[in-house]
Amino acid sequence: MNTAAFDRLVNFAVRTDLFGPTGSFALFRPELTLCATILAVLLAQTILPRWRQSSYYLTLVGLCTAMSFAIAWHFTRGPIPDSTPIFSGLLLSDSFTIVLRSLLLLFAILFVTFTQLTATTGQRRDDATEFYVLILGSLLGMCLMIAANHVVVVLLGVEMASVPCYILAGMKRNQAKSSEASLKYAVFGAGAAGVMLYGLSLLSGVLGSAHLPTMTIRLAEMLHHGLMAQQATVLTLGGLMLGVGVAFKLSAVPFHFWAPDVFEGATAEVAAFLSIASKAAALGLLVRLATGFAFQADPLLGAALAPARQGIAFLIALVAAVTCTFGNLAAYGQTNMKRMLAYSTIAHAGYMMMPVAAAVVLLGRSDVVAARSAVASLIVYIGIYLFMNLAAFAIVAFLRNAIDSEEIADYAGLARTSPGLTVCMAIVMFSLVGLPPLAGFQGKFFIFGSLIQADLYALLLVGALNTVFSLFYYLRVVRVMALSPPPLHREPPLIPLSSLVGSYCALLTVPLVALFFLVGGLLHWAAAAASTLFY
Repeated sequence: MNTAAFDRLVNFAVRTDLFGPTGSFALFRPELTLCATILAVLLAQTILPRWRQSSYYLTLVGLCTAMSFAIAWHFTRGPIPDSTPIFSGLLLSDSFTIVLRSLLLLFAILFVTFTQLTATTGQRRDDATEFYVLILGSLLGMCLMIAANHVVVVLLGVEMASVPCYILAGMKRNQAKSSEASLKYAVFGAGAAGVMLYGLSLLSGVLGSAHLPTMTIRLAEMLHHGLMAQQATVLTLGGLMLGVGVAFKLSAVPFHFWAPDVFEGATAEVAAFLSIASKAAALGLLVRLATGFAFQADPLLGAALAPARQGIAFLIALVAAVTCTFGNLAAYGQTNMKRMLAYSTIAHAGYMMMPVAAAVVLLGRSDVVAARSAVASLIVYIGIYLFMNLAAFAIVAFLRNAIDSEEIADYAGLARTSPGLTVCMAIVMFSLVGLPPLAGFQGKFFIFGSLIQADLYALLLVGALNTVFSLFYYLRVVRVMALSPPPLHREPPLIPLSSLVGSYCALLTVPLVALFFLVGGLLHWAAAAASTLFY
């Protein structure tokens, strides 16, 4: 590189503030750590061929390091980070990104330990390396999704998060169901991504920009001066196509059809990853897009966005109501535990979309404080949902290893030999319903509170009725474990809480009780996450 080219590179770095304590690279350290961890895991496969566990330990160290970077602002008692565009506006570093990314990394730390306990990565060292690299790559894409500030990053993040999951769904190479799940997921995912890409290209073409905040300003200006019929049609079509991609990632109705088959065909561990991490990232992206296109600080431009706000709020509320209702009703007839949890995941996606609709409505009233409160309620629910679903899938995986079955009927009599595990499953199931004194109640309480603030009483009624409906199929699992007689052909498995797997289940279950009484800490983080939104 000649001197002139080097000088231009240095000037570019200084001008764009890539370096320094508040530069782009400093604010991007968690994601850079994930990249370094991927390289370290791949190199260890060659450098340490006889150390079978190297992939797990390197992954765990990398995730803990990324987590320490993500929450450094909290432990230094520094101010809440401002909303800062990084890498020339491609990404947005703010408290929402930091807190949601921290939840994803916390889940990843618990998840990789879970996979180590169940040995889901396989007996071959190469399987473990591939598994952890795919998990880290998908996690990196999810971090980009929640920080996206540009159309290119939206597409890049969604594809980086999705493609590794297509492969993870087919990790059980010798089973037809696993291969079918992987193929279905890949085909449907590619179709949804193509539709979303076309929708984003329509929006970018009409609005004349691919930068999300600039697109919102252009949309407000066009609405203020009056849209032509062709422009309105293209913008509406582009918005709906964008919604298809996000709804697919959320497994929201009518783009939920992949979830039950993929969850059943994949391992319980991979299903847990899809159920929690994928949903959290998709919800983060939904908040960015829905509130981003609905809010402008300038009063004139904000008033012009009223038609867009009404359409976005109505569409999200409608999809949320249909999704949670369908998910709960479809779960009734399921006999396979993973399929039941798949429909449960669909239902909870509906619940978690509700506060986003409430936030959009509240922004239309210029009630920014209440809109932030609605987003905070979503963060609280995601934090609680992390423990609920991970505990549920962990118990399913441990029982699969013990009895070689994932059918609900085969859990009969478990209370007699493994009472501690049965109590853990009961706590998880009742928390998923939302019964007090469990954390799931607090999550739904805050979400329903945001609906009351937004006067979305019809959506509140749908959520409350679905909570009642869901009690029956969650209760069925507990009834089989506690009251049904054990099968004659075998004894129920013995899994004491003093064992490693039992202790892990207890570790995930304790927060479901503790957070009911100590939800203030999570609420503080959730409020911090929403505090820098809507400026």
